[in-house]
Amino acid sequence: MLAAVLTGVCNMSLQEREPPRPGPQELLLRVRACGICGTDQHLYHGHPGSAAVQYPRVLGHELAGEVVAVGEAVHGWRCGERVTVDPNLFCGHCRYCRSGRAHLCDHLQAVGVTRDGGFAEYCTVPASHCYRLPDNLSYTDGALLEPLGCCLHGLEQLHLAPGQSAVVLGAGFIGLLMAQLLCWQGLDPVWVSDPAPSKRALVASIPGAVAVDPQVVSLTATVSQWPGGGADVVVECVGRAETMQQAVELAGKGGQVLLFGVAPPEAQAMFSPFRVFARELTLHGSFINPYTHPRAMALAASGRIHLSRWVSHPLTLTELPHAMDRLPAWQAVKAMVTFTD
Repeated sequence: MLAAVLTGVCNMSLQEREPPRPGPQELLLRVRACGICGTDQHLYHGHPGSAAVQYPRVLGHELAGEVVAVGEAVHGWRCGERVTVDPNLFCGHCRYCRSGRAHLCDHLQAVGVTRDGGFAEYCTVPASHCYRLPDNLSYTDGALLEPLGCCLHGLEQLHLAPGQSAVVLGAGFIGLLMAQLLCWQGLDPVWVSDPAPSKRALVASIPGAVAVDPQVVSLTATVSQWPGGGADVVVECVGRAETMQQAVELAGKGGQVLLFGVAPPEAQAMFSPFRVFARELTLHGSFINPYTHPRAMALAASGRIHLSRWVSHPLTLTELPHAMDRLPAWQAVKAMVTFTD
């Protein structure tokens, strides 16, 4: 099989390998689609992801595929079934796993991070982390259920109600998902800020969302005129210190701020503690997608949330190593590796 293998910082190459064999509790998938996550970019450039990477490693944790072999101890699966994968693997015995917070597991592993993932023609995955893909969802949709699940977990940190005002900073793939989810839950208005015209054009296709050019509109001055002196909900989807600082500035009295974008470990954001005190703001972080995959799948299958329409850069596996260096400059909304027969 062909695999795109990360062998060092900014060093990914195509290699021919023997297809892996599934363990007793695993399925062997023929990968059909695998999304390129911001975390993949972080790992490629030598930054931390959800867990440490040891080289060589096949990245790719947003994946869907077809079952082609079944481990000897697996029951209820058969070859030919279409599968979407929840990649995060928990130990089950640490204090976090035993207290209902498995996503904070002390021994977290993940397909495409600590074990080989979907940037290859074949991939083994624990059967316990596979879900049958509904007929009305494509393999591309199936690969994108993982980031949708992460967004669901993020918004579950907040107390949301119809009629609350919201600002989303960043109109990349995650920002577009967040805007859809907030509008679907009845928040109004939902403003989405991004300097790129191409991304703002995508926001305009989301019913209830308003695209804002931060180079033209002063968000801080405008939102300060809203009831409470700011937004009820602010979701940061950029991962930069300056937008995280801005998120706090945009929150009104009793506001909730979700810092969802992944910033570099060395980044430091500055904001006024007095503002947090005087407005009784609540700041939330969010990490991966604990047990949200089924809900993400149900939402996508219902047609309420769109996924594959936001794929801006479809790639083949052979194009992937070259693309990893260039994705930031492309300003891709979402890049996706797809596999054909």
